[in-house]
Amino acid sequence: MAVFSRHAVLSAAYLMTRVPPSAIRNLPNTVMQEPSQEMSPPAIAATPLIVPRPEHAISRANISENALKVLYRLKQENFQAHLVGGGVRDLLLGHEPKDFDVATDATPEQVRQVFRNCRLIGRRFRLAHVHFGREIIEVATFRGSASGDGEEKDREMESGRILRDNTYGTIAEDAVRRDFTVNALYYDIASFSLIDYADGLEDLKAGRLRLIGDPEQRYREDPVRMLRAVRFACKLGFTIDPLTEAPLFELAHLLADIAPARLFDELIKLFHSGYGLDVFEKLRQYGLFGELFPATEDCLAREDHGFPITFVSRGLANTDKRLHENKSVTPAFLFGVLLWEPVRRRFEQYLANGEAANEAMFMAAGEICSRQQSLVALPKRFSLPMREIWSLQPRLEQRDGKRPQRLVTHPRFRAAYDFLLLRAESGEADPELAAWWTRFQEASGPERISMLEGAGKRRRRRPRRRNPNAASEAGPEATAAFESSS
Repeated sequence: MAVFSRHAVLSAAYLMTRVPPSAIRNLPNTVMQEPSQEMSPPAIAATPLIVPRPEHAISRANISENALKVLYRLKQENFQAHLVGGGVRDLLLGHEPKDFDVATDATPEQVRQVFRNCRLIGRRFRLAHVHFGREIIEVATFRGSASGDGEEKDREMESGRILRDNTYGTIAEDAVRRDFTVNALYYDIASFSLIDYADGLEDLKAGRLRLIGDPEQRYREDPVRMLRAVRFACKLGFTIDPLTEAPLFELAHLLADIAPARLFDELIKLFHSGYGLDVFEKLRQYGLFGELFPATEDCLAREDHGFPITFVSRGLANTDKRLHENKSVTPAFLFGVLLWEPVRRRFEQYLANGEAANEAMFMAAGEICSRQQSLVALPKRFSLPMREIWSLQPRLEQRDGKRPQRLVTHPRFRAAYDFLLLRAESGEADPELAAWWTRFQEASGPERISMLEGAGKRRRRRPRRRNPNAASEAGPEATAAFESSS
């Protein structure tokens, strides 16, 4: 999947090279707004812009075969069937869609009657998942406006936030319920045309991200939309329209109302998509990161030994690099990076109080994890390996006797070693220690014995933070090892 470079501000002229001119040929002849120019919230047009097949570049050859099966089958059963959302947006931008979502006038129960391989999920939003092996095509019924009299509505709200919404309606009403204009584009399988109710194509040209409706109200309905705004801005390289951006600085506290398990899912989308460093910077810019990781934000706001804390930034940059190289990543390592600084500080406090290193790390990790779980739920299959990575950090400093030989056989050794390299690169751990472990892994049996004898003669000392800019100069072997191990 193509990803735009950091801090790129895409002009309309640049995006015109990404969106085929024929895709937007029928747009009204209005003056295009610059991305930084404030615009009024978009309204849903009574008559949508319809772009016929010859005038846009979406081809069925680029749509998942299973998504086409769902679309055609619904059409055969006399239901409306449209490809919608990110799949349409990404196809127009020349990206490879991650998944394909379908919108229809069939109810979830009717969809289940059509597809035997269908499961209904969700209480808040009732959805149909049609399974094709490992691929799932999500089918949503057109959402209604939940306004009007004399008609039963299945919608529950509390303090402006939507708790449940299974009110169904028309495609025009569904467009109102979409979040961003560029996600409110429909591809109709019956006519192969594009349908645009909210000037989404124009915003796509301008590289602009705008919420449909009043931004503050939409964020209050579902605060996760603030995280989605950051994710789409970073993923697409779009600028956030000023009216859509302004409430982000004021409403971060609303994230406290979101279920911790849901926030975990959103954070994986944010940080495991190849642009995690950009996401991190924007989350901090809007005050959103501090609501999700308050202990980490408190540490990042300070300096240690006169140097800024760069460990998180370097860790996220490394994760982005691995993703671009199609290498594996795990939430255990990601959250280990995000929470390490508060764990390290608490660990050192316990050491200063006379606790043994292993016990100090155990208590520090338990304390920080307990606080974090109430905000963002990290499943045990990730939290346990994360804590093992942390617990091995003090043990990596113990190079005497047979300890190194035993340590390299530990199931988490490689992840803990990579973690040590990151610490050394950011100036928080001794680069010589990281370089020693690199040589030890590569050494033969006799060479390892020699290294262990030499390590036993060294006087152990507590590490202290170093200038991160000098880390690579002081330990080029550690930096090279980090790049090769990643």
